[in-house]
Amino acid sequence: MKRELDNLVVQMYASGITYEEAVREFRRRYIQEVMARNKGNQCKAARELGVHRNTLSRVMTDLELDPAQIKLGLKRPARGEHSVLPSVQMVRSR
Repeated sequence: MKRELDNLVVQMYASGITYEEAVREFRRRYIQEVMARNKGNQCKAARELGVHRNTLSRVMTDLELDPAQIKLGLKRPARGEHSVLPSVQMVRSR
């Protein structure tokens, strides 16, 4: 994992990403992951992160993370909305 992080840092630096942009993106991705693992529950995610729930909420606002969007991304599609391979759809339509 350390090697992957080192490679990522080298790539980010070489492409001109600023320190502030790199830190912001890391924070966004990290919080998204923790929120997803806690099924969108901010209280549980905040506890895991070691911050107060209000602090997590403020940070999410600062990073433009929408808790509702995170929750929507976790829900399974409705029964009729599952994607079907195009070849299967063509066979069914014949």
